[in-house]
Amino acid sequence: MRIRNNLIAAALMILLLTAAGCSGNYAETGTIIVDAKEAVKLIASGDVVLVDAQSSSAYEKEHITGAVNIARADIVKSDPVVNVLADQAVIEAVFSSRGISNDSAVLIYDDNNNMDAARLWWTMLVYGHDQVKVVSGGLKALTSAGLTVTTAVPAVTPAVFKASAKDTSLIATVDEVLSQVNDPADGVCFIDTRTTEEFEAGTIPTSIHLDYAGNNYGDGTFRKVQDIQIRYKEAGINPEDTAIMYCKTSIRGAQTFLALYNAGYRNLKLYDGAWVEWIKDANRPIQMPEALPVRSNMQDNS
Repeated sequence: MRIRNNLIAAALMILLLTAAGCSGNYAETGTIIVDAKEAVKLIASGDVVLVDAQSSSAYEKEHITGAVNIARADIVKSDPVVNVLADQAVIEAVFSSRGISNDSAVLIYDDNNNMDAARLWWTMLVYGHDQVKVVSGGLKALTSAGLTVTTAVPAVTPAVFKASAKDTSLIATVDEVLSQVNDPADGVCFIDTRTTEEFEAGTIPTSIHLDYAGNNYGDGTFRKVQDIQIRYKEAGINPEDTAIMYCKTSIRGAQTFLALYNAGYRNLKLYDGAWVEWIKDANRPIQMPEALPVRSNMQDNS
């Protein structure tokens, strides 16, 4: 009888969570992230430019056969702080040299918990190119699906890519963040996507802590749309809200941006300057959830 009651309770909980995840004014879901099986079909069709978003050194060691490389370093600059969005002319030159035109469909993968693929996708979205999909689980998922790796660099025919003007609606500036801290508007929230240790050592006031890693399953693939909706709904973040996310330099933040966009959230902004910009001015307020030291971690540059 106890087992039966436990099963009934578990079933009711699933129904409640499902209802919570599926309600709300979500936009179209599942439009960006594809699993490895679908990615293999897209690659086989020959209708996509396959982009490896690993670092150039990692790309040289191995990458999926036929993939061109666009590394993080190619799409960011270090002014006013590290890892902020590169200028339009730089983006146009990078994409053109990799054979990407305005008509190209692009498929991106990485080997970094979906972070760099997400950051490249966000960059393309900001500059007006929306024919882009991201492979859930990246290189590991693709090789598990049977694709081969190589060190050979494919021959590329340069194309012409003309970027649209930067879509500033997708970017939060430091002044916008400070204004929200000083005079909070309803329906606007901050999401700190860093580790618990980083969050507890100081955060932008009122931030909700949701580590970007929670958007992935243990195998490195993105969680399903419903799981993402439930996770953020339970944290009090509704699809109608404006969510401003950041990490140390908004690489992890971009991964959360993608997870939410794919789950039907559209009122999203990435605070590109992120924590490194926020703490440059000692006059900007910092909330201390707990005064704990930050332990060194592998994502110190993200």
